[in-house]
Amino acid sequence: MTKLKNKPSVMDRASFVETFGGVYEHSAWVAEKIWDQGINGAHDEISRLASEMAAVVAGADDKTKLALINAHPDLAGKAAVRGELTASSTSEQAQAGLNECSPEEFEKFQKYNAAYKAKFGFPFIKAVRNSNRYEILKGFEERLENDAATEFKTALAEIDKIAAFRLQDL
Repeated sequence: MTKLKNKPSVMDRASFVETFGGVYEHSAWVAEKIWDQGINGAHDEISRLASEMAAVVAGADDKTKLALINAHPDLAGKAAVRGELTASSTSEQAQAGLNECSPEEFEKFQKYNAAYKAKFGFPFIKAVRNSNRYEILKGFEERLENDAATEFKTALAEIDKIAAFRLQDL
């Protein structure tokens, strides 16, 4: 079991929310709810905190889940170009090489982002750590064939993966 460098069990609520509030993109409510449910030494384990945070998201209503999905930026999108991503998103996208897209690849990302949003009403979400822009573009192509219910579930599963990766960095 891998322990967090920042131990929740020794934090007060404000410190916990400040440290873990960004694990789910622009959604500190997840960390707030975890704190309110009670923190103990078991929460110092990455897998335990990740699991409980994912359970909080799973227990949210669909409107709240949709807001969580919509809190995520497009991959290689305009917010990235303008430098408006969170530090975590900037790092994750750079690790996947999205900051190195050729003009043609960038245009393809824009096209796929627009097509995906038009079809599903929310951004394409993928945990891009350990991935690259070619795999991500292929994922767009494959997932654009899915139905809305499948993509809603897939987006939430990918968000949980992103959160677990982010916890490993804390």
